[in-house]
Amino acid sequence: MQKLILLAAFFSITICNSQVFIGTNDNKLQLATNIQDNASGINISYDYGLGENISVGVTSSYALSINDNISASFGDRFDAKVRFNAHLGSVVKIDDNFDIYPGLNLSLKNFGGHLGMRYFFSDGFGIFTEFNVPLAKYNPDVLDAGEKLHNQFTLNLGAAFNL
Repeated sequence: MQKLILLAAFFSITICNSQVFIGTNDNKLQLATNIQDNASGINISYDYGLGENISVGVTSSYALSINDNISASFGDRFDAKVRFNAHLGSVVKIDDNFDIYPGLNLSLKNFGGHLGMRYFFSDGFGIFTEFNVPLAKYNPDVLDAGEKLHNQFTLNLGAAFNL
């Protein structure tokens, strides 16, 4: 009986039709932990589909835990971005539930790029990861450790939701 239940669960999972990015008017909310050198915090992002493979969005991060030897003001701990994504899940065709999306973002601290991946387990819930890197920093001076927060390579890991 257990084998029959396991087999039925496997087939029901494999035939789920929960596409990650549906295109125009698609709404995604993502909640994550933000990991970077000398700090960790929270990240929230929202994306809105403009076309078959294009979305725009906003994202914000706040460093909650920083190393004790770093002095960081609220402005150092907080960052907000607008972003543009190109969704390639339908192009690479790994799985209907998988999406990979490179993009560009304009933040309070820099102009940068990101590479994200989402996998949805159902129509409403999935997981994601995002790698962010600054391409051009607004402050060309040598930055202290507090100023480097959100102005360096960061990683977001979390949950994604269809709205």
